[in-house]
Amino acid sequence: MRKVALKVAYIGSNFSGFQRQADVPTVEGEIIKALQEIELIESPDASGFSIAGRTDKGVHAMGNVVAFRSEKEIRINQINKALPSEVQFIAKAPVHFGFRPRYALRRYYRYIMVDFEGLDITKMQIASEYMVGTHNFLNFSKRSERNPIRTVESINISKNGQTIIVDVVGQSFLWKMVRKMIMVLYQCGKGEIDPERIPEYLNPHYSPGLKPMSSSGLILMDVEYKNLKFRYDKYAVDLFISTLKEEFEKTFNQAMVEQSMLQNMIELQEKK
Repeated sequence: MRKVALKVAYIGSNFSGFQRQADVPTVEGEIIKALQEIELIESPDASGFSIAGRTDKGVHAMGNVVAFRSEKEIRINQINKALPSEVQFIAKAPVHFGFRPRYALRRYYRYIMVDFEGLDITKMQIASEYMVGTHNFLNFSKRSERNPIRTVESINISKNGQTIIVDVVGQSFLWKMVRKMIMVLYQCGKGEIDPERIPEYLNPHYSPGLKPMSSSGLILMDVEYKNLKFRYDKYAVDLFISTLKEEFEKTFNQAMVEQSMLQNMIELQEKK
């Protein structure tokens, strides 16, 4: 009997989140089905199957982590053949039987947005500085959270052409916390919220009713553990790169079609 931790990368667009659910496709559901199909596990409970985090519907990942026990040798590419191309294991590490992936050293999220609004990056950066550190993030999740105290290690905001990239690092995050943080930063960039008001949003007695940004822009980039080094499989990584290229070409072509239609509609409107 051995226990292994595996890093999984996935494109979340066609899945109803990570956590397995009845009658809808999920990342976890596909993983468990594949592991059972190739007889690495009998059931999630019997194998001690556990995960680092349950990403929401539409969220992507480059480094989520699952762990389980098996009597057989665990080969990444054998599992990947039984998985959809949008879900692939890319690295593994042997772990002790007490290892629990949810107890990570840090998690790293990235949010990608297109700057259609001409956002003020300086205001977004000022606002982000208030969020770094240990705070009560009750307003950035469910009001019923039992322990809303979280520590954000860093927030980095950069711009590349029309694309704004927000990198957020911390030990753990509440449900929808990152996407609600991004929404507040976005609203600061638009001038709808003064960055100096961020301390109000971190006051649990104030209830601003925050909405999260779209899940489609969020990527779980990595989950790190103390004294644990993953070994990446080159073949698996190359294969997932090919999948990403195919998906990019498909969505890019679709975006170009929609852009052309949009431009034509605007021209028609201007002629009237």
